[in-house]
Amino acid sequence: MTTLLGVDLVGRRVLVAGGGPVAVTKAAALVADGALVHVVTPVVCEAMLDLVAEASVTWSQREVALDDVAGTWFVVAATGDVSVDRALCEQATAARVFSVCAGTSEHGTARSPAVADHAGVRVGVVSTGRPDPARVVSIRNALALHLESTDLDLRTRRRQPATDGRVILVGGGPGAADLITVRGRRALAEADVVVTDRLGPTALLRTLPVSVEVIDVGKTAGHHPVPQHEINRILVEHAQRGRTVVRLKGGDAFVYGRGGEEVLACREAGVSVEVVPGVSSALSAPGAAGIPLTHRGTVGGVHIVHGHERIDTHALSAAAAETATLVILMGVRLLAEHVSDLVAHGASADLPVAIIEGATTELQRVTRASLGRIVTAATSADVRAPAVIVVGRVADPALLAPERSDRLTV
Repeated sequence: MTTLLGVDLVGRRVLVAGGGPVAVTKAAALVADGALVHVVTPVVCEAMLDLVAEASVTWSQREVALDDVAGTWFVVAATGDVSVDRALCEQATAARVFSVCAGTSEHGTARSPAVADHAGVRVGVVSTGRPDPARVVSIRNALALHLESTDLDLRTRRRQPATDGRVILVGGGPGAADLITVRGRRALAEADVVVTDRLGPTALLRTLPVSVEVIDVGKTAGHHPVPQHEINRILVEHAQRGRTVVRLKGGDAFVYGRGGEEVLACREAGVSVEVVPGVSSALSAPGAAGIPLTHRGTVGGVHIVHGHERIDTHALSAAAAETATLVILMGVRLLAEHVSDLVAHGASADLPVAIIEGATTELQRVTRASLGRIVTAATSADVRAPAVIVVGRVADPALLAPERSDRLTV
């Protein structure tokens, strides 16, 4: 029977005998765990040379000797010579040092698990009977996927010191729950407190344990019940209590999400803060509507602007000249003014426009019209925020039609 045991090898000397692919795999894992690795072998493969050059690995270019076991905490015998590996493991056992025999596991006293690290937890898989590395790796991969993609409660159970409190700014993506990043999903699983907007993958909040505190600070057009300075205070205050605080935002926190202000507030208060990038609706909403923001032979640039106020002249001129696609976030309320400004800068009345509401969700709807008719079309369709407006030839649905496949050659 094999017993699973976590061993702390940080700063401790480990012997790796051998310089081939198996030896380098074992050595790299030990280096990652903080061990002081001593490689003994006359010849090494290129990967081992790279490891020696980049990491805290020493290499003795000679045949391994039994005396090399002395003073070590762990031995990996991977010379490729069964008799040498066996002798090394026997020497290690006599010295009460655990060893792994890469060739035949029965000669060693330990087995190296296939491991998956996730959220400060390490899961290891070893075989209990005859060694079966391929099976072990397959199971490890399945467990790793489960850890990354399944709703698990990964919160720390022990009471955290106040100094361990932290804030994680998570860009939740455009709305669909499965468009948040794996890292963002993991952050939610570790959260003690979630400070959330109304946009983004709010459906994920229903999967959190009931003991996770959820604070809604969502804003709507013209209605900001929780001002930004109060949001900053909430983040800092909860983190200073030793909690893991996730600030869940729609899209990406650094694209018109005021994430920079929240990072500054945390740093000024001495609170640890991490940023998890998200899929911005400026890029994902057009993609979900089948609109390429750039397209060879059509347009090669993009301007992303917010539509809370009049758009700057540079972006208007580029869109009017059709040298760049114009993407307007939060621009529904001032749509008529934006259209008027584009026309004033010389934009053609037949320039295609698409408005994507509720992108990537079951409520997604796309309203299309020419620049000259889009205001009327939006009014008739009762277009409402949140919506992303795309102005440019790429918004023409005929662009990707099969009969125009000659334009798609690469």
